[in-house]
Amino acid sequence: MGSQPLTQDNEPDAPQAPGERYFNRELSWLAFNDRVLAEACNDSYPLLERLRFLSISGSNLDEFLMIRVAGLVGQVQRGIDTPSDDGRSPKEQLAAIVERLEDITSRQQSTWRELRRELAEAGIHVAAEERINAEAYQWLKQHFYDEIMPLLTPQALDPAHPFPFVTNEGFGLLFTVRRGEEELVEMVLIPPALPRFLRVPGEEALYISIESLVTRFAQHMFPGFEIIGDGTFRVLRDSDIEIEEEAEDLVRTFRTAIQRRRRGQVIQLEIEEDFDPTAEALLREKLDTPGATIVKTDGMLGMEGLADIVDEDRPDLKFDSYSPRYPERVMEHDGDIFAAIREKDIVIHHPYESFDVVVDFVRRAAADPDVVAIKQTLYRAGSQSAVVDALVTAAENGKSVTAVVELKARFDEEQNLFWANKLERAGVQVIYGFVDWKTHAKVSMVVRREETGFRTYCHFGTGNYHPTTAKVYTDLSYFTADPRFGRDAGKLFNFVTGYVEPRETEMLGISPINLRETLYAAINNEVVNAHSGKPAAIWMKMNQITDTGIIDRLYEASRAGVEIQLVVRGICNLRPGVPGMSDNIRVKSIIGRFLEHSRIYAFANGEPLPGPNSTVYVSSADLMGRNLDRRVEHLVPIANQTVHDQVLQQVLLANLLDTEQSWELQPDGSYGRVDPGEKPFNCHRYFMTNPSLSGRGGALETGAVPHLALRKGAI
Repeated sequence: MGSQPLTQDNEPDAPQAPGERYFNRELSWLAFNDRVLAEACNDSYPLLERLRFLSISGSNLDEFLMIRVAGLVGQVQRGIDTPSDDGRSPKEQLAAIVERLEDITSRQQSTWRELRRELAEAGIHVAAEERINAEAYQWLKQHFYDEIMPLLTPQALDPAHPFPFVTNEGFGLLFTVRRGEEELVEMVLIPPALPRFLRVPGEEALYISIESLVTRFAQHMFPGFEIIGDGTFRVLRDSDIEIEEEAEDLVRTFRTAIQRRRRGQVIQLEIEEDFDPTAEALLREKLDTPGATIVKTDGMLGMEGLADIVDEDRPDLKFDSYSPRYPERVMEHDGDIFAAIREKDIVIHHPYESFDVVVDFVRRAAADPDVVAIKQTLYRAGSQSAVVDALVTAAENGKSVTAVVELKARFDEEQNLFWANKLERAGVQVIYGFVDWKTHAKVSMVVRREETGFRTYCHFGTGNYHPTTAKVYTDLSYFTADPRFGRDAGKLFNFVTGYVEPRETEMLGISPINLRETLYAAINNEVVNAHSGKPAAIWMKMNQITDTGIIDRLYEASRAGVEIQLVVRGICNLRPGVPGMSDNIRVKSIIGRFLEHSRIYAFANGEPLPGPNSTVYVSSADLMGRNLDRRVEHLVPIANQTVHDQVLQQVLLANLLDTEQSWELQPDGSYGRVDPGEKPFNCHRYFMTNPSLSGRGGALETGAVPHLALRKGAI
């Protein structure tokens, strides 16, 4: 590209072909899962944590197949040839994906073989035949008789018996059996309630997979027959839910759609390498639907099942335990979260600071006689939600409670329907929002009667109100009693509950109304400053960036001389470091102990970044078209100086400085590990050992937080 003709700005022409300007979204996601899989081979991690990463890579890949690949298959079948942003047709994308999948699944299997060997050396044996002595054999046999066999239903596959339905992610075994001259193929489906791996009781850890156990004792299911062949298979189906805009009853529509998802088109059939030929031929005939891929492996099916083994009680093979801090600021007010917020805005950094403070915010509101109203969004609340329980208590205490429950939260639809029913029974006003837009904003709003009148307290989060993910996802919770935020939060809820679009907001950016335009204006301001000779820089942290409107403006900013540093955990369609287009853009991804999930957008604003006058936002939105145009999201400006310094000069800066867990994106789309250098820096370790600024309160006077400084060429 260096030989291209120069523009009047003495720069090479920017590439114009889509494939030269943008990476493919699906291939970028596979590159992300490559990085997750690479952590399973990271010798610096404890052994069971490496196994966890392998399990996560399997779970990620399953979802990718059930949603993204299924969508492309559907487009091909319907004759849709609309190209992706990088110019590939659905058929071309599928071909590239299949090629990459072969490599990923092969590396998953080789990684599993290595980890199984190392686990055995550490005293954890998985399906190790030589370890099954007479005592272990007797326990397995009895367990099969008592706990497994009653749940199994062998079904002959012949003209008299229709081929049974295999659910999504369903495991099954086929047995070819013979009695005299009679030969049958029998199917045994594994109930999803059964654990994938069983641990034989005893001091030594010995695990056997459920399919191995059933195969071992299958003879007892077919008395009088000789088993002459067997094989294990697994099915993945199209799991996306499509809701028509004219749906009259959203709840009923979703209940029907969830049932339909379980019967979606087969996308992938996985079978063992040594599958019995007769049974395999029958399986292919019944499940090899158009568009489905068939994968034969000599290793393990369903890598996500390894999570059962990760639970083994071996703290020596896991990360050191970590207990999140409860903010001293709140404890200084005897646990009165409202008093702490009244004194000054506060930001909580999860999982380093406890999610309990968020739960306590709602619990205290539920019990406080001066609280008159609570409004809450619920996107993913988990299976055991203390926030939902607090909302129920609030309604039972006579408060006005409104809950916006998002039914379209993928794979959480059933759980959210359950919570919605529970809330409605308690008297909560439950709203499901828009049919065609997801309500993805994380907002809690409490109206309290005080001496000076009504005061509104707000919580804005970058993550969900989910107690489990809050322990492993890095997110920010921003609390404020600023009346401007209270008024804007009220407008946001009115928009969702009553479709009353706010004409203007004082503080918040809200998609799909003005969030995109707010970011456009901030980027453009940096371009103007660069042309004026002022300092110009942009730092951003997000999960994904795919929106071409944002990307093109970042390219324009780069060409103007704006220094841009992005921390993008997953999908990145932006191509960095391309002469004439993105020379000044650097992109890194952090993969480590915790899942990076917070969204932070920072702009120099005419002064060196980081600085006290930089413009800083936290947000629920990634830079994707769906977030900016087809979801209700929030963009929260940070004005309080202590919170501003924590978000910018502690959280975001530490992410830029990280070298131990970082990967840098190259112009060709490949990722390379960042050289840790002579002084390695791990941002997760830093946050675990250094308290937040706004959460410390008076404790900062006795223990300062180490100052971070950006090194030249940090990423």
